[in-house]
Amino acid sequence: MYRLDDALSGGRFFLNSYVSLIKINRMKKLVVLTGAGISAESGISTFRDHDGLWNNHRVEDVATPEAWERNPSLVNDFYNQRRKQLFEVEPNAGHHALVQLEAHFDVQIITQNVDDLHERAGSKNVLHLHGELNKIRSSVDPLLIYNCEGWELKLGNLCPKGSQLRPHIVWFGEAVPMIEPAIEIASQADILVVIGTSMAVYPAASLIHYVHRSIPKYYIDPKAFPIPGISNLHIIQEKAGVGVRKLMDELLT
Repeated sequence: MYRLDDALSGGRFFLNSYVSLIKINRMKKLVVLTGAGISAESGISTFRDHDGLWNNHRVEDVATPEAWERNPSLVNDFYNQRRKQLFEVEPNAGHHALVQLEAHFDVQIITQNVDDLHERAGSKNVLHLHGELNKIRSSVDPLLIYNCEGWELKLGNLCPKGSQLRPHIVWFGEAVPMIEPAIEIASQADILVVIGTSMAVYPAASLIHYVHRSIPKYYIDPKAFPIPGISNLHIIQEKAGVGVRKLMDELLT
């Protein structure tokens, strides 16, 4: 027999489910643009910290299509060593704090970094603008992308089309295929957070201009500065680990 208390119980279940659904739908979209600074706190070298050099290598020698054509052995070894180093480092407090924000916001991360530290920390939505170090791809077909087994890619490792596999990295002078999806995400932001970047690398630095001028924006970096033409910008001159904690305190108060 159908009882009143069963009906009430069922009603409460559906009401709670409905309230939970509304709560999820109302979560603000927190879009985060991260750069080399957040990875540097885990011990990963950056161009910025070495006067334009990366482990004593010039950009032109290891991070351009011309360098790959000229000296694939040098370029390949450079990325092998970076991939090897990635196995030796861990996500830091900044990465983990961004994961904690997912309990309160719809967090969408757009990163200029090619490491997987955001994913290893537990971030669910990560878009890599400049490729991924742990992936490799065909030299003739950029759509043929594979996970790299281990840290070493060898010259002579070929894709099914017979071409040398190369690092899945967007080198200087190459198109940035993920910039359009990144623009779409940035344009939907309720809050924008920029972490650990000099805002000097384009097109990534242009993403802030796709966010509505009334949207609150936070810039976390020890060298953060006011950006001309950008309103409602809050500057936190701290490294990522400390700065994201300060951001959390402000957003969750």
